[in-house]
Amino acid sequence: MRTVLTGFAVAWGIFMLMVLLGAGNGLSNGVGSNFEGNAINAMWIWSRETSKPFAGFQSGRSIQLTMDDFDDVSKMPQVDKISARYWIGDRTYAFNNEYGSYNTQACHPDYMAIENFQISKGRFLNEIDMQYGRKVMVIGANIEEALFKNIDPIGQIIKVGNVPFKVIGVYSEKDPREGTRQGLIPLTTAQKLFNAGNRIHNLALTTLNISKSESQHVEENIRKLLAKNHKFDPSDERAIGLYNSLENYVETMNIFRTIKMFVWLIGIGTLIAGIVGVSNIMLIVVKERTKEIGIRKALGATPGSIIGLVLLEAILITALAGYVGMFLGISLMEGINFMMEQQAQAQVGASGDQGEIRMFMNPTVDLRIAVSAMLLLVSAGALAGYIPAKRAAAVKPIEALRDE
Repeated sequence: MRTVLTGFAVAWGIFMLMVLLGAGNGLSNGVGSNFEGNAINAMWIWSRETSKPFAGFQSGRSIQLTMDDFDDVSKMPQVDKISARYWIGDRTYAFNNEYGSYNTQACHPDYMAIENFQISKGRFLNEIDMQYGRKVMVIGANIEEALFKNIDPIGQIIKVGNVPFKVIGVYSEKDPREGTRQGLIPLTTAQKLFNAGNRIHNLALTTLNISKSESQHVEENIRKLLAKNHKFDPSDERAIGLYNSLENYVETMNIFRTIKMFVWLIGIGTLIAGIVGVSNIMLIVVKERTKEIGIRKALGATPGSIIGLVLLEAILITALAGYVGMFLGISLMEGINFMMEQQAQAQVGASGDQGEIRMFMNPTVDLRIAVSAMLLLVSAGALAGYIPAKRAAAVKPIEALRDE
């Protein structure tokens, strides 16, 4: 009974470690997936209203970004890809007898890399499209499915309001939550056809391979540059909205690294409790079998064989119990993952909506980590049995035979 209970403590320890590691991975994977829709090192800048008076201007003044801002920011040495964006808004899209209302946006060719678009058909916008202000469009996969059915959309003419556009590509998102109910056209085309002029609504950019502190320095430089262009206080954070995905990504991942460390501490603490139990049960076993050990030594058993006997029992308990706990823990997390995937597929099949934000995803345990934890457990079990084994080997046969 003592052996079974000790084995249960060991099995429970590694079972809890597998469950905690799986849960930690599930949280990390779920939150990490929220960053997949865009480049990790991306920034978005948009205009708002001033909250501080500056240089004779009152607070509450609206800031309007322009292509001059785009040109100035693009010259910054840390900027890699950059695109201005101009929102045209919802327009009626028509192809043959199919109609639908979809969002239309004007951008630069670099926007593809910033948003991590996947081109499933055709191509994305290029510099020649921009140079000549071509009436071309890249549509989202949802638009292709709704308007074109089984027709290849590449080269087809689609009407946006009363303006015809040639479809040159179909894009999809890495992150399905973003959706693909949007048409993208060259910014120069929007300036001619939709009265965009020199105005833009926001800027999207990616930085070179820089650290979090360097990206914060880029933020400050952008604010100073725009403050100079539009004459507002550089410390006025309400004048310009800025989202730095690298900063948020690093902070979020640091939180989950701390959570994983905490999980390991709890799991290892639980394992240590089980190992201490193994050591205690071995001490009791040696005490109860003192006479048997004396008889073995009297018949010629060497100290090494006595140590091996006790160590074998300690290793057997930890290995067998540890395997059972590891198997049950991994099986539980794999089962939870399977049910979550089935539920997600059922929801997508029923509604077609993949836009749900998932905070918990793929709560499985890396098999290499599980095996490493198992080997660590067995090693600790051998160590736990070594002290009782040494004590058993030191027993003198004559004293052992007197033991009652």
